[in-house]
Amino acid sequence: MSGTTGSLLSSPMNETDFGQLSFEQKLDRLAEVAVRIGLNLRAGQELVITAPTEALPLVRSITAQAYKAGAKYITTLLSDEEIVLSRFRDAPDNSFDYAPTWYFDALAAAYRSGAARLAITGSNPALLTGQDPAKVARANVATSRAYKPALELITRHEINWTIVSAASPAWAALVFPGDPEELAMGKLWDAIFSASRITSADPVEAWCEHGANLKGRVDFLNNKRYHSLRFYTPDGRTDLTVGLADQHLWAGGGTTAGNGIYCQPNIPTEECFTTPHKDRVDGHVSASKPLSHQGTLMEDIRCEFRNGKIVNATASAGEAALRKLISTDEGAARLGEVALVPHNSPIAQSGILFWNTLFDENAASHIALGQAYSTCLIDGEKMSPEELAALGANDSLIHVDWMIGGATMNVDGIHANGAAEPLMRAGVWV
Repeated sequence: MSGTTGSLLSSPMNETDFGQLSFEQKLDRLAEVAVRIGLNLRAGQELVITAPTEALPLVRSITAQAYKAGAKYITTLLSDEEIVLSRFRDAPDNSFDYAPTWYFDALAAAYRSGAARLAITGSNPALLTGQDPAKVARANVATSRAYKPALELITRHEINWTIVSAASPAWAALVFPGDPEELAMGKLWDAIFSASRITSADPVEAWCEHGANLKGRVDFLNNKRYHSLRFYTPDGRTDLTVGLADQHLWAGGGTTAGNGIYCQPNIPTEECFTTPHKDRVDGHVSASKPLSHQGTLMEDIRCEFRNGKIVNATASAGEAALRKLISTDEGAARLGEVALVPHNSPIAQSGILFWNTLFDENAASHIALGQAYSTCLIDGEKMSPEELAALGANDSLIHVDWMIGGATMNVDGIHANGAAEPLMRAGVWV
């Protein structure tokens, strides 16, 4: 880990001490974790930060910590909810098939030149729920196409990158409905701080220990070389067999990027994940948590897969948006990721529905529609798209995680000869 002078994380502290810190000091502690553990930012690196305007206090703290760590230059790109809504309310129809390729080309150029990437989430999860789902889908497709060159550098882990979160009033109101704004915001910030593991006496040590535990589980799974996983619940709502890509690799607990820097792409993280085979997924599955995607809420998602592809999809809310999502391109109706997360993870045990995939995916086992991670295949980062596809890796403009695990989920590892081994029972590692 790269060090800083006068590090907050190296100061003696216990849980009680953390509770006595001011909000600004807690924010600085989260910022330092993002820079030192999430990014492991190197002296002389550039940094690109993307964030909603509501996250400005955290952006400022991260900026200060990054410059203390030796960042050469920091570019901050902000989005504003009212400006986003104005487009869907007032823009001409042809706006929704357009995305500024010059902007996304610039992002790709920054990453190719060695810049690190830090994204802050926290916008209103339901921002676009009342907008025309066709316009939302068209805008998402246009953006995904323009963003793909930059996104591929991220999915291939060519650079060190990470994602953290900042509370916002609209998000807090959705997570803690009925609470006054100040109380809801305080509860959400406390949940973020706890899940991000910054409340302990030594967050660096806590993250190293957590990472080692995840790596131990990853090594176990890689040694097993399962052919597929079977997810099933006693009530029959889920019975899904997910074939694993040939030469798949499990990952979790941090990764060494193509630039040689070890980073934690997600803060928080509780998952072990790998690449499914795009043509070997069969059965039916029900989401265990709602999904917020691009400002639209989708609830009670149910899908049936046949030969890897969704052949039927329903939702009690947001079904039109779901159908638009899986019709984005050929790969959007196939899986690009499968992840195992125990129900006794701290985020799951908090009992909080975050309505934010960064947190909710770390509270439950999940699958992801769309693009596969090439780094979850042996030597995958060196392969062409054709070589990746031959091994079963999916290709798509999207990558959308949704949660299927919980307290009743059972998971078996299936060997090539059909022999099954229990991996999870009632949502917990066997």
